[in-house]
Amino acid sequence: MDRTELARRLIRNWAELPLERQQREPLYDTHCGRLSDGTAAAALGAGFDIVAPGRRSCPYHYHLAQEELFVVVEGQGHLRVAGEMLPVRAGDVVFVPPGPQYPHQLVNTSDAPLKYLSISTQQSPEVCVYPDSGKAAAFGPGHRLVNRPAANLDYWDGEP
Repeated sequence: MDRTELARRLIRNWAELPLERQQREPLYDTHCGRLSDGTAAAALGAGFDIVAPGRRSCPYHYHLAQEELFVVVEGQGHLRVAGEMLPVRAGDVVFVPPGPQYPHQLVNTSDAPLKYLSISTQQSPEVCVYPDSGKAAAFGPGHRLVNRPAANLDYWDGEP
């Protein structure tokens, strides 16, 4: 493998990352991109997010398998976690293990952008639970299932 290909597979710069806007009024507005896509990383994922002032990054959720780590690069806000609002600011590193005791969400409670790196283990398939909306989601290669437990079918439903 030549030097250029080696660098392409191993190095990313978040300042050069193309960002996609994910917005859902009135609470959510973030620009985000996946740093790890196309790299040699197999067990780690990394992204970069910029949350607009007064907005949230994604719905309040917890993972059943994946661990996450957030590095606040610029700005300040709050980590909504386990029913609490904990202040975070540039330089903070946030560790979120999987499990129902750690539902989490980053909230920009300031008047300036909140920028952070998100790093996670990449277990697949993965299940996320969303306490605010009562949803659960299963994600795996080629699969995305979002449902509410109240709509669960019996294990034997439809089987001969």
